[in-house]
Amino acid sequence: MLRHTYEGQDCNLARTLEVVGERWTLLIVRSGLLGIKRFDGFLDNLDIARNVLTNRLARLVDHGIMERVPYQDRPVRYEYRLTPAGRDLTRSVVALMQWGDRHLHLEQGPPRRAEHIGCDGSVHVELHCGHCGRQVHGEEVDVRSIR
Repeated sequence: MLRHTYEGQDCNLARTLEVVGERWTLLIVRSGLLGIKRFDGFLDNLDIARNVLTNRLARLVDHGIMERVPYQDRPVRYEYRLTPAGRDLTRSVVALMQWGDRHLHLEQGPPRRAEHIGCDGSVHVELHCGHCGRQVHGEEVDVRSIR
């Protein structure tokens, strides 16, 4: 949740950062990917202020990244589940984790690893050409305006 809009920027990255660019937002999404669904679970996992968590969860719900689902009637309590749009952020979260693993080394190794459910193999985000199907490295990518 940036306090700046990107007027004049015809860019989906800028629009995306308006939704998920605030420092806590992707950590909340990561916690959802770890299976955390309840408000207190997010509080415990993230050590985030209650008011900040309340605000970020509301924005994630407003943008269709999470849904608020009642799990208890008296008193009414809600859990927050990732929607398909929220789960689609898995690639971004894993790509950022991989970048951190490569460039922000910890002596004891990475604290988490993305694994394929079913075979437990490690998951990696890679770039592939939509035309030839070949794996592409960052230095082979040119971002161009198409309008």
